[in-house]
Order: sequence, then structure tokens, then C-alpha cells
Amino acid sequence: MFSLFRNSEEDEMKQAQATFEKVTQLRSETRETRSARIRLGLLCRAHLDKTFVTAAEQTAIWQDLAAVAIANSKEKPPLPEPNVFQKIKSGDNEIFVYLPEEYVQEAFNLGSRYQRAEITPQQAIDGMQGLANQICLYELRLEEPFQVLQFLREELAQGAADDPGQSAAPAGP
Repeated sequence: MFSLFRNSEEDEMKQAQATFEKVTQLRSETRETRSARIRLGLLCRAHLDKTFVTAAEQTAIWQDLAAVAIANSKEKPPLPEPNVFQKIKSGDNEIFVYLPEEYVQEAFNLGSRYQRAEITPQQAIDGMQGLANQICLYELRLEEPFQVLQFLREELAQGAADDPGQSAAPAGP
């Protein structure tokens, strides 16, 4: 019975990848093409945001496990790995969304570095926005890229509003 669900998920993942590849290869400039590009752009934005947050969460867990391993003179656990597929809520359903590995790896690295306080919130936003720009402008050929990490932008703005003389400190997503 569970293999039915697994096959279905595998099919959904294959479909998500096929959709990404199909939309990014569209060359016409029809209304339907533009609509498909915009829909995929919104899904890609959600994928990037979720990958960033997942990376931060998994890095925090890994840091705790690594600290325990070191304290017990054991080998550190393997570093968490990103996934090219994310399950995203779309309307009343959840669907798989695919992004190529190079984008996912970079988003994951940024989320992980942010969690470890190796980069500031603004550096995380700038890096992630660069990825979104690349996907929107070059892969999807959209005139305007979508804005990523809105939650972090709002947190940063709120921190600046609360304490104008102080820059916002990194906080977990």
C-alpha cells in the first residue's frame, strides 16, 4: 500500500522537473507562456524560501548533534544535504516544485551560513535575491524578478524600526 504513495510521489517529482524544464524552454511570448512563467516563478520563490529555512533548521540540529558527538569523543554526523524538490502549498493542495541543483545548493548554503552567523541578514537577503534574479531573469525570462525572504526583510525592517541605532542581529528564521 505504501509503495503506491511512493510511486505517486516519484511521479509527482518527475512531473515537477518536467514542468520546470518545459516552462524554461518555452520560446513564444504568448499570454499563456507568460502566465506559465509567472506561476513557475512564484513556485520557485517558495522553493527558495523553504530551502533557506530548511537549511537553517537542519544546520541548527546538526550543530547540536555535532557538539554532542565532540563531547562524547565521537565522529560528527554528516552535514545535511539539500533536496532539489520541495513540497509547496498551492491552493488547497501541496505540490512538488523542482529547482536545479546549483540553485538549491547555493540557497541551502546561504541558509546554513546564516544560521551559523557567518553572514548578516542583509547578506543572506542579497545572496538569495541574486539567486531569484538569476532564475527569474535567465531561466524564466521574466522582466521583474520575485522578491525572496520577505519574512527576513520584515524582521530586519522591524529590528531597525525598534532600535534605529542598532543593526538587526541574526536570528533564526
